[in-house]
Amino acid sequence: MAEPSEASRVYLRFKDVFGDPNAKRVRARRRPRDETGSSVPFGVGRDPRGIGDTINSLTLQLGWNSPLAQSELLASWIELAGEETSKHSTPAGIEDGVLTVQCESTAWATQLRMMRVDIMTHIAVRYPDAGIQSIRFQGPNAPSWKKGPRSIPGRGPRDTYG
Repeated sequence: MAEPSEASRVYLRFKDVFGDPNAKRVRARRRPRDETGSSVPFGVGRDPRGIGDTINSLTLQLGWNSPLAQSELLASWIELAGEETSKHSTPAGIEDGVLTVQCESTAWATQLRMMRVDIMTHIAVRYPDAGIQSIRFQGPNAPSWKKGPRSIPGRGPRDTYG
């Protein structure tokens, strides 16, 4: 087969670059369609969201729901326990799912122990993300060597007061 002349090569090159003047234009510039609608001004998913929805989704993504619910529980102890009860008790903290409440006297600690089921029900309804499994009510701090989380077996200290 004979090699095309230089003029025919130039013509074919121009035809390839600029297109055939007798043919329809098919080489129109096409944009890829974004199906998510993120680049379309009034497309799906472009509606503004409220700040509360945005913060809720952010705290869910970062895993802050439990600590936020726990701090909210501690801050709203007055509404949770009642005004009279909250005057005589304060939440000390939450550790490993156990809410520790410091009471003014042993009588108030005993009274709150009897109300434990009601308080746990209120916590479960209002703060399900807090992860509270139980409540520990403590009376006033008094030195005791017999009972407590850090007691050891044995006779304990002798000859301490005299």
